[in-house]
Amino acid sequence: MASLGLLLRVLGLVLCGAASLGLSAPTAPTSKEPIIGILMQTCHNENMKILGKYYIAASYVKYLESAGARVVPVRLDLKDEEYEKLFKSINGILFPGGSVDLMNSGYAHVAKIFYKLAIQGFGNGDYFPTWGTCLGFEELTYLVSGESLLTLTDTVGIKMPLNFTRGPLQSRMFQNFPADLLLSLAIEPLTANFHKWSLSVKNFTMNEKLKAFFNILTTNTDGSIEFISTMEAILQLKYVLQTTAKSVTDIQENTFLSKYIDEVTVRVFRPQIAGGKWSI
Repeated sequence: MASLGLLLRVLGLVLCGAASLGLSAPTAPTSKEPIIGILMQTCHNENMKILGKYYIAASYVKYLESAGARVVPVRLDLKDEEYEKLFKSINGILFPGGSVDLMNSGYAHVAKIFYKLAIQGFGNGDYFPTWGTCLGFEELTYLVSGESLLTLTDTVGIKMPLNFTRGPLQSRMFQNFPADLLLSLAIEPLTANFHKWSLSVKNFTMNEKLKAFFNILTTNTDGSIEFISTMEAILQLKYVLQTTAKSVTDIQENTFLSKYIDEVTVRVFRPQIAGGKWSI
């Protein structure tokens, strides 16, 4: 993993050349509004059941819409052909955080359907971005590896800076991040952890399927176990985050960071016409 000193030297170079390289601001938005599916979850709490059978945390809807996307709820009780039709009608899907079984739940079943459709689409030259946060991170690691590789960590209600690997500026996720925000992420506790299960670096490196599929972008540690907090697919457009940089502190810098992450997330899904096919 990259040391803070190395990251500071790299960011110093980026700061000097940010204006000419175009790294200090997001790329200009297109006129198209991506349509993003958000996987729903079953209401287990009795108070929530009064309101309906399924739910989506409002925060996911609001942050996607605030960055210019339109949101479609993905129910858990549709037929396979209905999921295939929906897959062809949206520009990507977000697997949100929550608390359900990764192998035997409606969430897991539908996530597997969209994961397989995305893999098939990629083989046919179509791109279907898949973004997993927290529970979604854990679900995607299970779908790729075919194993339960999560480890218990002391990471509930903890704020941390990110430990960047050596390739964040080459990643699709971080390559256009403003240098000052990257630096803040590296030295300030701007990301919040609300999970007790993590994918350790050790378990990742011991699994050939995960190593062939993902690049690790950031890690963290609870003091004894080093775990992965951000990674992206090497070829396909899949992003997984175990932490969140939203609503952590009241400083102005985090407001900019939160807004920028909103925009980056939506830009992943924003479609452009290229040779008659959707691409990113």
